[in-house]
Amino acid sequence: MANGRIVGAPATRGEGEDKVSGRARYTADMAVPGMLWCKVLRSPIAHGRITRIDAGKALAAPGVRAVVTGADLSGARIGKKLVDMPLLADGVVRYIGEKVAAVAADSEAEAEAAAALIDVEYEEMAAVLDPVEAAEPSAPLIHPEVITYPGLLQPMDAPSNVAVRLEWRKGDVEAAFREADLVVENTYTTPAVHHGYIEPHCCIVEAKGEGADVWASTKSLFALRDHMAGALGIPADRVVAHPGYLGGDFGGKGDANDLALCYVLSRNTGKPVKYLMDYTEELIAGNPRHASVTTVKTGVKRNGLIVAQHMDLLFDSGAYGSYRPQGYLVGAHSSGGPYKIAHFLLVERYVYTNKVPCGYMRAPGHPQGFFANESQLDLVARRLGMDPAELRRINFMHDGDVDPTGIPVGHIQPDETLDSVIETSNYRASREPNVGRGIALGHWMSKGGESYVDLRVDADGNATLGASLVDVGPGAYTMMQQVVAQELDLPLEQVRFESVDTTRVAKDTGVRGSSSTRVHGNTAFDAADKARAALLEIAAERMGVPAEELGVVNGGITHLRSERRMTFAELVEAAGGPVTVTGHYANPTDGPETSMVAQVAEVEVDPETGQFAVRRLTTAHNTGTVLNPLGHQGQIDGAVVMGLGFARCEDIVTDGGRVVTANLGDYKLPNIKDIPALRTEVTEAPVGSGPYGSMSIGETAVIPTAAAVANAVEDAVGVRITDLPVTAEKVFAALQARRA
Repeated sequence: MANGRIVGAPATRGEGEDKVSGRARYTADMAVPGMLWCKVLRSPIAHGRITRIDAGKALAAPGVRAVVTGADLSGARIGKKLVDMPLLADGVVRYIGEKVAAVAADSEAEAEAAAALIDVEYEEMAAVLDPVEAAEPSAPLIHPEVITYPGLLQPMDAPSNVAVRLEWRKGDVEAAFREADLVVENTYTTPAVHHGYIEPHCCIVEAKGEGADVWASTKSLFALRDHMAGALGIPADRVVAHPGYLGGDFGGKGDANDLALCYVLSRNTGKPVKYLMDYTEELIAGNPRHASVTTVKTGVKRNGLIVAQHMDLLFDSGAYGSYRPQGYLVGAHSSGGPYKIAHFLLVERYVYTNKVPCGYMRAPGHPQGFFANESQLDLVARRLGMDPAELRRINFMHDGDVDPTGIPVGHIQPDETLDSVIETSNYRASREPNVGRGIALGHWMSKGGESYVDLRVDADGNATLGASLVDVGPGAYTMMQQVVAQELDLPLEQVRFESVDTTRVAKDTGVRGSSSTRVHGNTAFDAADKARAALLEIAAERMGVPAEELGVVNGGITHLRSERRMTFAELVEAAGGPVTVTGHYANPTDGPETSMVAQVAEVEVDPETGQFAVRRLTTAHNTGTVLNPLGHQGQIDGAVVMGLGFARCEDIVTDGGRVVTANLGDYKLPNIKDIPALRTEVTEAPVGSGPYGSMSIGETAVIPTAAAVANAVEDAVGVRITDLPVTAEKVFAALQARRA
């Protein structure tokens, strides 16, 4: 597989055999000698003061070694950016499911039984459940002390449920609306939805004085270490985070809340402590995608040119904001889409409610905002009597333009992507009765990050990569192995990967924001480049020739004129030991290239019942060099299916603040029967900032799906659903209302 046939060729996952055979060990599979189990008692009310806690019966229960309450940890808060969440409720509970007390016992069953014995009395307070009402100045305050929280994105003059307000403005929007021939305004809502990973959160913590050894289902070992240490006031470098396999992430596996709690229990008992959430806990107290309410006001000329747009995005933060790594959703401000809009205003607000706290989920902020914007553009097109695809086309950005918020975009290919999806999907072909096609677009600008990796060439001539990296599903290990194999001209099977703990490398920002290939691929490339240079230097010295006359060929160094050759094994022997280098990559900025996606959903609707089926979904991408077509397609298909779930069926339903879809039977993830025929077209443009000109792909395909489905339903039967998910009941009600 050498000589240029490694990068760009399909490669199966290096760890895949361990996963399918059961040899892979996840955190839930692990045990540490002497380990105790943790279980927690959760609040049964949405908002109230804790007036009394009696843990006497729990402490006396069989197997119990320790019980802690919020009073024991008063003032200890945790958060990725906004530090607002107590490890245990500190005098006040703010959502049904909040942790109130924790037990450590010899077995999981004993811990669970003891937690149920803790007696708590509450004084209920008014619950604020609607984010629109919560944003009103007159709403009861959920966090009266919010202005004191570390990590606020901007100072607050007075406490408010609106913890974050960001504004992105370009041009004079108000004046431009006055110049428009048509102004259209609509409001769109999306629900909270869960990531749907099969492995729930799990962790093991062994306290060691002012430090700890930790194992967790996490995507970022260094962030986990730092957040945990910050909450506990212990040195971060004394916390050693150990890698393991991860059973799905999609943005949800990056918090350290449970680890900090288990550290306290471990410190109090002198024993390691393990905590494993069940799936009911995941659904009532995980960190789902934010529900949203988005109002879009669009001003256009008669020819379809967008002259002004105002987007107001209101995100339901739930009871806390601690799960957002940047304090806000990094994709929300991109909701104006790949369009050249001279006058644009986008306001995003994050408001506290007495519901489950929300966090990042695949393409954080994009699916909510793009559902609104791409639905809005179809409605504008219909008001103008235009083809929705052509309305989009005349407003496209092109290379070098600035996006609606004023950010320069060096590379973007919307025309090519739109043409591809129109042709592949037969978008313009005649339609049968009650069959509709909906089009929607999205884009993703590459995100920054930093990582280090060690690369070692051993006495057997094989290479080993060592990184503090947890693969969340895209095949990051295999991709890095491909890069090294390509650069050292080794067969792929001769490049190993070793996932190492946080003491072994200087830093790693982890897998986030479609950064695996860009960040870790470039780190692997840098390491391979340094290893090649080191090997060439050794060979030049041993052969007595200039390094410029040498080349790396088939796992060795060859003198290109005389064809003298030394294998990597011989070079390592000549060096007196393994050749080791450190690769590094850091880029704190986004872009400038953007990866484009366009989708067409084809649906068939029964006008008598509202039932509908997505018959096929076509997705076209314009992206960078594809390093592994097999993994690349897997990312696209997974994102499309997740987008279909967001569009059609997923919804964390609450009643009075209580999650009623509290198991996977009630919470409707799409299954194989829900998946239509999928078609993908990928156009490569090798201009990305990843190795070999690669770009992001993991999150783009989830962005436009919901709008494409909603647009297709209206195309089929003439009713518009602006409230996700698009269900048969909503379509039926809309049809009945239209008939009335």
